[in-house]
Amino acid sequence: MIILPAIDIKGGKCIRLFKGDFSKTTEYNKSPTDQAAEFTKFGFKNIHVIDLDGALEGTLVNKSIIKDIIKNTDVKIQVGGGIRSLENIKEWFDVGVDKIVIGTMAIKNIDFLKKACTEYKNKIALALDVRKGFIAVSGWKNQTKISALSFAKKIENFGVSRIIYTDIDKDGTKKGPNIEETIAFTKEINIPLIISGGISSISDVLNIKKMKSKNIEGIIIGRAIYEKNINLKELSEIL
Repeated sequence: MIILPAIDIKGGKCIRLFKGDFSKTTEYNKSPTDQAAEFTKFGFKNIHVIDLDGALEGTLVNKSIIKDIIKNTDVKIQVGGGIRSLENIKEWFDVGVDKIVIGTMAIKNIDFLKKACTEYKNKIALALDVRKGFIAVSGWKNQTKISALSFAKKIENFGVSRIIYTDIDKDGTKKGPNIEETIAFTKEINIPLIISGGISSISDVLNIKKMKSKNIEGIIIGRAIYEKNINLKELSEIL
């Protein structure tokens, strides 16, 4: 199972949202680059990096910071936020990104997702940001009536490398992930899935690992790391 510590960047700083609400943010002292260096020091091989400004504005905003992270760490970086074109995707791969996360553009333009998966085989991750089973887009601001499961079934044969499934109502709450809904989701599709949202403790991580579901590839962890509910050394020993 892959553990991906998360770095969400807004205004050039590490922040975490509460339930996807941009008016409820917590800012942390370490710079994104320093935070990535700390994750690397503890032996993590994958980092999940999101340009929140990019997600809101639909363009690459914190590009220079993310490039610094890539330049100064020898790990696999998964990047999302503001990626709206094949040119954006190429630019990230050219600087050494491991996987690209597409969310809003994939939902709005399913053909774009298909083209991206065809051109960059096993390199495109689909972000499904979900409230009560339905997808939200544009930095979680706009709620759609598109069923997450129906959409996943529609793109199942595109070649998406993984789905990042975020329960927005759990994200940033440290109240535990929505395991029941996530497991039900994985049983319906054949795409590897990364669980995101609500991870609160080492126990949550170990419980997910014990499930040994063939479709659960890993976990993204954010606020619980930043607020010391999860000890990085202890977490690294689970790798």
